[in-house]
Amino acid sequence: MSQLLQDVVGEFSKLPGVGRRTALRLAMHLLKMEPWSVADMTRSIDRFRNEVKHCVHCNNLSDAEVCPVCADEERDRTTICVVEQVADVLSIENTRQYRGLYHVLGGVISPMQGIGPADLKIDLLCERLERGEVKEVILAISTSVEGETTLFYLMNRLRHFEGVRITAIARGIGFGDELEYVDELTITHALLNRREIE
Repeated sequence: MSQLLQDVVGEFSKLPGVGRRTALRLAMHLLKMEPWSVADMTRSIDRFRNEVKHCVHCNNLSDAEVCPVCADEERDRTTICVVEQVADVLSIENTRQYRGLYHVLGGVISPMQGIGPADLKIDLLCERLERGEVKEVILAISTSVEGETTLFYLMNRLRHFEGVRITAIARGIGFGDELEYVDELTITHALLNRREIE
């Protein structure tokens, strides 16, 4: 195999979820692309890596100091949805059901990986709550062990903000799941978060 091809495959393989076979397919696809198209792609990746910023308010990715969501005056400024990563913001935005603001923690508490509360953007969230505009904080954190630890920590930390309602997204059985294949923790959450049928 060409050393140039090996180098490209090696670089693609560093991406999460990309094995050597997929990396090889991607590299071979690059050879079929027009040179100007590959140049556009590499230029976009380079600009993204070097010019992207984190919003000073919510820690979301942005081209400017303030992200488009925080800059949008039409958004409900009394509600903040707290998520782990930027990808979670995109997932929630794609539903077109939420019109409030966001706060990106930048991960979850994970002692095994050496990530504690001080490594996350929790203090920035508290600063936002101290301003007194926020009426509800929605915790949209994953159901992993680390996610549950982070959720518990946040609930305790945010509890002292008077007049701020702290909620968490519903957890339970997914649409189309068969009950016999669902784990006990998920069933427990589903029972605790049950709602009345209208």
